Amino acid sequence: MTVLRSLRTKSILAAAAAGLMFLSACGESASAPSSGSGASGEGKTTIVFAAVPSEESTSLQAEYETIIKLIEKDTGKKVEFQNATDYAAVIEGQRAGKIDIAAYGPFSYKIAKDGGVPVEPLASLVDAPDEKPGYFSIGWVKSDNTEITSIEAMKGKKICFVDKASTSGYLYPSAGLLGANINPETDITPVMAGGHDASLLSIKSGQCDAGFAYEEMQTQMVAKGQLADGEVKEIWRSEQIMGSPFAMNTETLDSDTQDKLRAMVEKANKPDLVAAGICTDEASCNLPEEKEWGMVKVTDADYDGVRKVCDLTKAEACNKA
Repeated sequence: MTVLRSLRTKSILAAAAAGLMFLSACGESASAPSSGSGASGEGKTTIVFAAVPSEESTSLQAEYETIIKLIEKDTGKKVEFQNATDYAAVIEGQRAGKIDIAAYGPFSYKIAKDGGVPVEPLASLVDAPDEKPGYFSIGWVKSDNTEITSIEAMKGKKICFVDKASTSGYLYPSAGLLGANINPETDITPVMAGGHDASLLSIKSGQCDAGFAYEEMQTQMVAKGQLADGEVKEIWRSEQIMGSPFAMNTETLDSDTQDKLRAMVEKANKPDLVAAGICTDEASCNLPEEKEWGMVKVTDADYDGVRKVCDLTKAEACNKA
């Protein structure tokens, strides 16, 4: 695997170009309506579902297979899955009416919503039914690094981020750096690794002195043998970030399908998936991000925390959509 993948280092500043690349990959023009239907979604027989891998993955569709089966069962429509290159492609795909449902990061959802893309957040994944959806951005260094022991010590160093549309891989780390009186553009050498796994691998290889990735990525990479246990260590942790939302396009889906998707959220959990016959048992019922329970409803207001961090950082990407 090439650690610093050029395709995924595109920032949100190139959103339009990335989105057109994704639409072209779908074999349709940017002006054509989605899935062969009108803008209202009437008569649509296929729902286009897009997601972005958090790591180098050739089996992203398999990660979402359980959710895809539930959508097909509850809506009576076929789901066409699209593995997007980056969040910019997802934003532009929904804007152009090519994507009906998208798995966003919190920051990319905010960019899309506040930029006029007709999206409504439906749900986020959790490990327990009473859990608030959310996660943390972590600042990492190699475990034998004795020079960088805090975020303040990152000043003047080569620091890995994910990409500029990543919530835990750029926006919240930028806020943390600013809080430590470090300008993330000029007081460090920023590197866009392109993925959370790539950020950690760049720290491991010494291509970056330190970097950022969401908390669970380290655990997942240890389980896959990509990192040794204890090979990297945490030196900074963000405040809790609101969980990543699934968002539907309210202009490409008819009102009946929208209602079915809203109701589906109540059944998108392991016990109900087993009862519906989609999973044989809870132990083998796989969900995205290896979550242990399922979906809980979210609203647009839940992402006001991301908007506040945008106000704090004044990140250029916050105003790009």
